[in-house]
Amino acid sequence: MILSTAHTPSTVRQLVLTDAQTAADLRAFVARARSADDGAIRLQSAGTTLAAYVCLLRPRQLGEQTPMVLGLRTMKLAESADADVTVSLAAVSDRLARMGDDGIELPLPPVNVTESWAGISPPRSGWTPVTEVPTDLLIRTAKDGVREVAGILPVNPGALIVNNARGAVWGRPIPDSAKEIPAGAAFAGYAVGFWVPGESAAVYEAARWLRISTGHGHILVRPPAGLI
Repeated sequence: MILSTAHTPSTVRQLVLTDAQTAADLRAFVARARSADDGAIRLQSAGTTLAAYVCLLRPRQLGEQTPMVLGLRTMKLAESADADVTVSLAAVSDRLARMGDDGIELPLPPVNVTESWAGISPPRSGWTPVTEVPTDLLIRTAKDGVREVAGILPVNPGALIVNNARGAVWGRPIPDSAKEIPAGAAFAGYAVGFWVPGESAAVYEAARWLRISTGHGHILVRPPAGLI
């Protein structure tokens, strides 16, 4: 489910998750997201549905071919809440850790952060199924790309070299796929644990966005101009 992405002031101070397992799933998602890009998380709830968005890849400079790639996990709340906040992953991680193994009440950090990706909204509806992709292909593409980026970068590279390497590898299409999907989508889903070996991921498109979905979460991609 993709909720409305219009930011509105939120007075909600905590989210009550359904159970300890849901809290553990969110804790794992946050930890994995931090390993890929230790930035921010957008927590958006409507009723008893919580959508958690993170940005796993994004262009850092004009003309760069790195796609914008968001990870999305949805989960149920025990109590209805209407909230829309963008806060640091570190702050949410700290609060999840303090909840303990059995805690379900997640206090929201009081300080919002400004992230440009949080204001770029994927479509709410109109998604059309286009193909399926084996998760084994996605996993292989992610691992190969990580090795390639590491091989390109010299010791102590500058930001420009890092951005160019990431754009070159993650901006090109996944090989052997029926739909041109940026390789960065494969990396993002692998980084947050959405790809399980031996399964298939469904691919949808709407406007200039792609969505790659499994039962473990969704990867939302806005490819660089020219790929789709």
